[in-house]
Amino acid sequence: MNAVILESLLTCPHCGFAQHETMPTNACQYYYECSHCMMLLRPNSGDCCVFCSFGSVKCPPIQQQCGCCG
Repeated sequence: MNAVILESLLTCPHCGFAQHETMPTNACQYYYECSHCMMLLRPNSGDCCVFCSFGSVKCPPIQQQCGCCG
């Protein structure tokens, strides 16, 4: 089993600004405010969190293939 990656590069779909963030391990992050354009990001339909939609790495529960934060 591979180690869970906790760092992800979140890229804002509105302005393209990218920021390295640490993902929470005990909850999904449903909202994220871009520090460049101040847009509030929400997951795309079908995704559980902003990291699954806009991050370079999926959230820890998805990486572990154990579902997400139901």
